Amino acid sequence: MATADQLKSLIKSHFEDDRERFSTIALQLAAHEARQGHSALAHEIRTSVERGTARSVRLFPAHQEYDNIFEMWEPTQRLSDMIINAATKRRLERVILEYRQLDRLKRHGLENRRKLLIFGPPGTGKTMTAQVLAFELGLPLLTVLTDKLVTKYMGETSAKLRVVFECMEERKGVYLFDEFDAIGGEREQSNDVGEIRRVLNSFLQFIERDQSDSLIIAATNNIRLLDQALFRRFDDVIRYDVPTDSEAKRLMANRLGIFKSQSLSFSSAIKDQLPLSHAEISQACDDAIKEAILSGRDKVTTTLLRDMLYDRRTAYETERE
Repeated sequence: MATADQLKSLIKSHFEDDRERFSTIALQLAAHEARQGHSALAHEIRTSVERGTARSVRLFPAHQEYDNIFEMWEPTQRLSDMIINAATKRRLERVILEYRQLDRLKRHGLENRRKLLIFGPPGTGKTMTAQVLAFELGLPLLTVLTDKLVTKYMGETSAKLRVVFECMEERKGVYLFDEFDAIGGEREQSNDVGEIRRVLNSFLQFIERDQSDSLIIAATNNIRLLDQALFRRFDDVIRYDVPTDSEAKRLMANRLGIFKSQSLSFSSAIKDQLPLSHAEISQACDDAIKEAILSGRDKVTTTLLRDMLYDRRTAYETERE
């Protein structure tokens, strides 16, 4: 049961419209219930909180007319939750360490790396990286909604970009530009228009001048679409790939959890089914768990998992055709 102080804080944060505090207390209650063995209640509380974490936010009173540019997430993913290669993990650990020690670096005239360009196929962990960095550093994650940022009116997109960078100064956080090629595309493309060039030039100026303590992450599925002038503006460029066989096995083991049968062979299940992205493998595992539950079984077999991986692979191949 919630303590009296927790209940009072929960009520107070609700009426003060302090959503971050409200969510924090609710997650504390969920953790308490889980420790008491009330797993169903704990899961229900966490699910309710997570469903409310993605929302348009009013974090910047000075720019309320641009509220719809941002979507805020309260991240719950840790670095240990990611299934990535050792080299990529070391680079993320370096970003986290430098951010935590930024004052120490500044005393020596150095800056922490906080402007990241990440690229790779869909579903390989780019968005999750932003969530993980935000969680590990205790910062809010704000996704810049590209479809709301880019408009057809001359000069408006650049004006909105200026607001985004002003907000980075106003509120420290992790700012994710997803589908970054929408504004970072090559300026010399034959189908380009003048407005797109102006938007990219504005972004180059803003990111180079930025002196905030916020993390800036630009993510794209296809780095070849980006203008070459962008690369030197970022402190690090990180590549993401589909998982290797060993990484896929670790991912499936984590995802299946208690639903994995003792006889399940991951090697047999993935034979001829890869490559698939992290997201596709996770979806195949979820499909296998649901199929096992609905068919009256409590474990996922090799055949069942293989069938679900096959379904995902053939769907992926159809999308590419």
